[in-house]
Amino acid sequence: MSWLWVIVVGLVLGLIAKAIIPGKQNIPLWLTVLCGILGSVLGNAVAGWLGVANTKGIDWTRHVLQLIGAIIVVALVAKLWQAIRGNRGTTGTSTRERI
Repeated sequence: MSWLWVIVVGLVLGLIAKAIIPGKQNIPLWLTVLCGILGSVLGNAVAGWLGVANTKGIDWTRHVLQLIGAIIVVALVAKLWQAIRGNRGTTGTSTRERI
């Protein structure tokens, strides 16, 4: 059940991060979920370093740090994904038309 929760949190964080970042991020949904999961782990690590990982009540600081981590990861991965996909000629033209 914990893996399902990790996937759901990764999906939510990844989608919120994509909505916050200006412009369009052409990354697939599975990569958005992975970015959200990685951002959550990164945010939890920073919260632990700051000493705010376990507080009474709702851990708003930890959640904000998780979202910031997801924003950073989605932005970096979207740029990398665009660079990789851009070099493969995904414009819809065939090899013969480019020559």
